Amino acid sequence: MPGGRGTLRTLVDSVSQPGREHGNDASKGRRGQRKHLCAGSVTAMAADAPVTIFGPDFPFAYDDWLRHPAGLGTVPDEALGSEVAVIGAGMAGMVAAYELMKLGLKPVVYEAERIGGRLRSEPFAPGEPEIAELGGMRFPISSRAFFHYVDMFGLNAQPFPNPLTPASGSTVIDIGGETLYARTLDDLPEIYREIAHAWDAALERIAGFTELQDAIRTRDTAALKDRWNKLVREWDDRSFYDFLATSDEFGSLSYRHRELFGQVGFGTGGWDSDFANSMLEILRVVVTNCDSDQFLIEGGSEQVPRGLWSHAPENIAHWPAGTSLASLHRGVPRAGVARIRRLGADRIEVTDRWGDAHVYPAVVATCQAWLLSTEIDCDESLFSQDMWMALDRTRYMQSSKTFVMVDRPFWKDVDPDTGRDVMSMTLTDRLTRGTYFFDNGPDRPAVICLTYSWMSDALKVLPHPVERRVELALSALRKIYPNVDIESHIVGRPLTVSWEDEPHFLGAFKGALPGHYRYNTRMYGHFHGQERLPDAERGIFIAGDDVSFMPAWVEGAVQTGLNAVWGVLSHFGGRTSPDNPGPGDVYARLGPIDIGE
Repeated sequence: MPGGRGTLRTLVDSVSQPGREHGNDASKGRRGQRKHLCAGSVTAMAADAPVTIFGPDFPFAYDDWLRHPAGLGTVPDEALGSEVAVIGAGMAGMVAAYELMKLGLKPVVYEAERIGGRLRSEPFAPGEPEIAELGGMRFPISSRAFFHYVDMFGLNAQPFPNPLTPASGSTVIDIGGETLYARTLDDLPEIYREIAHAWDAALERIAGFTELQDAIRTRDTAALKDRWNKLVREWDDRSFYDFLATSDEFGSLSYRHRELFGQVGFGTGGWDSDFANSMLEILRVVVTNCDSDQFLIEGGSEQVPRGLWSHAPENIAHWPAGTSLASLHRGVPRAGVARIRRLGADRIEVTDRWGDAHVYPAVVATCQAWLLSTEIDCDESLFSQDMWMALDRTRYMQSSKTFVMVDRPFWKDVDPDTGRDVMSMTLTDRLTRGTYFFDNGPDRPAVICLTYSWMSDALKVLPHPVERRVELALSALRKIYPNVDIESHIVGRPLTVSWEDEPHFLGAFKGALPGHYRYNTRMYGHFHGQERLPDAERGIFIAGDDVSFMPAWVEGAVQTGLNAVWGVLSHFGGRTSPDNPGPGDVYARLGPIDIGE
């Protein structure tokens, strides 16, 4: 995730894919990559315009909606100052609360733990800049709505040290006991290029990759929906592994090719943990360049939701200049929610864990969906049985990270015998799976993400305390780097997380299984058309990356948070500007295809 998951271009993606942009030139910078559509042919426009997370299921330009001078809309005078409960202070909740405040409403934020959600930047030492990004740490430049807020706060972004990129310097691949050292794909054996070309060719032949990306670049909604809707019908009930195993491109290769693709193909140690997921989910990731041109946020991604909490916007309705979410809350969100119940039309009671109950005309729930069935006592009538089915059947993936702080970026030392870096960004089939290095400069300590693992690999360390996790990771790395004494460089306390063991999350993020498209459509479209719902189901809106079609990516949290803003605006009788229609205004025309029951 959010920021998500951070599934980035690495080995397979280091070979040019048809029509794809590459972000390995760090001198371009984040702002330098932002281009505008030019006049001329569609081909010229597609070549010049950037790929963004524009759909593909709902191709609405959230970035344009956010930056339009007309603003997101207005609410009637009698609604100004009305309270709206916002459950959860992650990115979706903070975006919803911030934009509702700008409209002149009064968001009341409930948070069970800390502002940021799965944008969790944990310092090794209080007050010092070295952090462990326990949640989202890699953010594709295609996340235009997210970077709207990054830019608003003047935060800096740097290329993430992914495998085989200049930001990582060098990469080590350790598979089946064989260790390979590389700086580019050309340094690896031919089998890796065969895998890369097979992946490119399968995407192009089966999914029409270039034409899909051209439609995204030019924001041609008709062409995009036409092509994507056909893929939905074909691939909703088929898995990622099915795509690989039945494709002509991989079918002509050996099982070893598919095995390597799963182990180190691209991402945090490969995509074998995603093989069971719907292929639609994988197509969304690659066609919107979520797996490429990714950045880290200097100082930590948690600065973005915390910035939304403390920032006083210049253009704000109803509230005096200098108003912020923090000032409306006297500096602290309310405690986590224990119960939600319906008292009547436009009357939803929210009770926090200490028993303090308040009644609201509207509620935005941005917590992970399972919490509405487990941690929060919800009136069953708040959602239809079809919606409860979707919320409860949402499937979360497991994820674990363990970080240590070290005295300096010693991995850059050069081995005099080999001329190579003594350690490198590492992908392996061992317990660590993915190891990443973060250099904070020659005069500061550095940070190593010893292990970043998923699903069964994450469950292997679930029972263990952080010290044992460090021992296990060091034992695995010692087999790859027998002559490097990592322990002698470790300083301070190690940090770890298992998101499935976090009671307010119960997992890292959604991983849609084959056949889940209908569930996703129910959840994503819940903000729209509530006037057709029974009174008992009106006025509560769900948001978060697990509601989005793009789980694990912070852009999904931002976009669904904005959907909830439109829903609340409409619920209060508000309107968007004719010059700047919102997502609900065009949902009937651009929304996801209905594939029937």
